[in-house]
Amino acid sequence: MLRPPVAAGRFYPADPKALADEVSRCLPPMADSPSQSALAAVAPHAGYVYSGRVAGETLARIRIPESVLLLGPNHTGLGYGCALSPDDWQIPGADIPREEALCKAILRHCRFAQEDREAHRREHSLEVLLPFLRALQPCLRVAALCLGGMTLENCRELAEGLHQALAEYGQLVLVLASTDMNHYESHETCQRKDSAALDRVLALDAPGLLAVVQQERISMCGVLPVTTTLFLARLLGAQGAELVCHTDSGEVSGDTAQVVGYAGLLIV
Repeated sequence: MLRPPVAAGRFYPADPKALADEVSRCLPPMADSPSQSALAAVAPHAGYVYSGRVAGETLARIRIPESVLLLGPNHTGLGYGCALSPDDWQIPGADIPREEALCKAILRHCRFAQEDREAHRREHSLEVLLPFLRALQPCLRVAALCLGGMTLENCRELAEGLHQALAEYGQLVLVLASTDMNHYESHETCQRKDSAALDRVLALDAPGLLAVVQQERISMCGVLPVTTTLFLARLLGAQGAELVCHTDSGEVSGDTAQVVGYAGLLIV
């Protein structure tokens, strides 16, 4: 089946030409010649007016392979807690196929993973990244996981299964975690809380990230996808991480009393 877009016309333009223009606006000139490979990346998923530049600048730094493993949060609470999309994806002007071989490997090696359409049906966090990925890699294929209600040990075990699945798949894959940072507090508070979480991501410290988010009450919606990605990146031999961009919604809205933070990172 084909999953229709649910965020088009809200988070990004529904018209294919307008969407292409908006993605182009968010991508820096170096998108024509990305300079590096990456094992994994972290990018935000808000409306493009707020977070599009961060997503664009982050993904444009990478030579995007044809296969991308997407991990995002479950905002709706619908469906299964570790839901693998069974569908191809539609965005305005393009259809993006599911990477069948990788999805089958994930189901073989990840006991938590289960094909579930409901968790993805109204979830925007992976969809909003697809136009950027498709613009940078026209032959894009994806495996998409929507995560919710998982413990630290669940994240660790999922990462171990994903590591085995990637080894079986045997082709180059970018792991991309989708998250926004702290939500709806002052610019100063969000800066402090975001910095505490980002320090743990830059240290590739999965347990430390989940712990600081819980202890400091950081409303980082994609903490489970990022925690899983950090565990997986370690297993893949990651050497370090780089913060590409960090901002918040107040930069666009002018309202610094209640902002949402956005960050883009590369893991190599």
